[in-house]
This record gives sequence, structure tokens and C-alpha cells, in this order.
Amino acid sequence: MKDRFSNEFIDALEKEDIKALRGIPKADLHNHFALGGNREYIREVTEIEIPYYKGILKSMDDMHKWNSIYLGERFNNREMRKLQIDATFVQANLDGIKILEIGEDVWGLGEFFNNDIEELINTFSESNKRFAPETELRLQIGLSRHCSIDYLLDCLENFWGRKEFYSIDLYGDELAQPIENFEPIYIKAKDNGLRLKAHIGEWGNADDIKKGVEILGLDEIQHGISAVESGKVIQYLIDNKIRLNITPTSNEKLGRVRSICEHPIKELYRAGVDVTINSDDILIFDSDVSKEYLRLYKNHVLLAEELDSIRVNGLSK
Repeated sequence: MKDRFSNEFIDALEKEDIKALRGIPKADLHNHFALGGNREYIREVTEIEIPYYKGILKSMDDMHKWNSIYLGERFNNREMRKLQIDATFVQANLDGIKILEIGEDVWGLGEFFNNDIEELINTFSESNKRFAPETELRLQIGLSRHCSIDYLLDCLENFWGRKEFYSIDLYGDELAQPIENFEPIYIKAKDNGLRLKAHIGEWGNADDIKKGVEILGLDEIQHGISAVESGKVIQYLIDNKIRLNITPTSNEKLGRVRSICEHPIKELYRAGVDVTINSDDILIFDSDVSKEYLRLYKNHVLLAEELDSIRVNGLSK
């Protein structure tokens, strides 16, 4: 699978030319905008320095501690939330991102947008037009596993029926509560025409992935790297055309893989699983999409032609 940029992309990888890579169209389908923006833009506007984490985090608690130190209360207001959105579009424009899937957590509607869904939608749309007009925004609804189902359903009343939203995603501690609890939400989300996604298989096992797809009717999985543990689950993903939106540096920095060199994206892709390469949390992991492709190439995980096929695939749906 190639497009008119394929030769340029392969050449840029082989020359390890990050500037050239940034000029070639890519998708970012797994980006948490609160940590997904451009650090230079944030520094320019606020004079706040946000260093990326250089070591390996021991747990999600370590990540939350970093977040508390470098973002914390300083960003916990309406003005700074909008700045984070702007910074994410600045980053997308810099990195050649032509499809960007981001969105607000349901609790953020009341916290930052006065429970005004029009204001939330317009904030993302206007930032998109201002900072990355050539980027297609796929607006997402975010859900935390740590919230009660009744609370989430109450918040979602503001989101149902809004055609501006493309997808819904479930994130947080995979063991926070049983996946079955979220089935009523995903049934309604499907009725609303949303693409169904969830974070599974980052901390859980291969069976958790299959169970999540079956119960929630998922179209895509954020991470899903533990599928590599089971040939049956790999085949299940292939047969059911389930996409994995993978974030390699994030997986390494959180200790989910021993190193980029050993990342399971190689086995998953070569087995025939639909995979994409994405950023996750750029500010903490220093993981923009062009860097992800280059790291995988330099560490001999996948060939340039294979990485280009993944790039083109990410732009195809």
C-alpha cells in the first residue's frame, strides 16, 4: 500500500531526516491533548518549562506525580485548558498530522466549558482552523474507568446526538471496575453512530482484549499490545478487523515493553493485525508521531516500507 508521498517517507527514514518526515502526511489516532501539545508553544505563551521524562516510569502513579509537578493546578482552569488544545493543534501542524483524533473527557464539560456543549465543540473547531487548518479533526468523547456509570451516563446526556463527535474512548486503570459495567454506555454510543474505542491490553492481558471487544463491540483498541501473548487473540483481531492504535515510546517509558527494540508491534503487524503508530502523551514521553516512526526504524523494529504501509493505513479510514 503506497501513496504519492511513500518514496519521500522511505527516503526520509533511511536518511534519518526528522525534518523531512515532519512534512509527510500522517495520522495521530491516540493523543491525549492535555499532554499532547507542543512544549515550545506552551513555553512561548506561558514561560512554563515542561521537561519530558528521561527515565522509565515505575507505575502510572509516577506519571501522575510528574503531571502534578509540571502541570497540576496551573493548568486546571478554562484558559489553560484552551491553551492545551491550541498547543495540540500547533504540534499537529508542525508534525504533518492530517488526521488528529482528540477530545474532551466528559467531566471536562462542566469543569472547563460551563456545561455548554456548543462552547466545547467550537473551542476545538476554532483552534483547529486557526492552528492546523489542513488537519482533519476527529472529535472524541473521553470516559474514565474511575467514574461511576451513573455519573458518566448523566454527563453523556450533553454529548448524545451531536454529530460533531466521531468516537468514544475509555481510559484509565484497566482494573478499576469490570468492563461489563460500561456495556450500556457503548450500546448507546453505537446507536449514536460513534466509532467505539477503549484502552485495553496496555496493562491487562490478551484475554482482556478479546473480552473487551466482545462486550463493548469495539472497533479499535488503544494500545492492545498484550495481544502478542496469544495467537488466538491475534487471529481474532484479524478476523474481526479490529485496529490497534499503538504508542511505542509510551509503552517503553511505562515499562510495558523492555525496549523499543523488542516492541511487539513488529509481531502484530507481520501477523496481519491492523496497527497504527501514534503519540499518546507528547509532553511527558517526547513522543510525536515522526519521532515514533524514526525510533522504530533506527531500532530495526520494522522496515521503512513496512512503516510506510502503517502510515498510509492510518490515513485510510
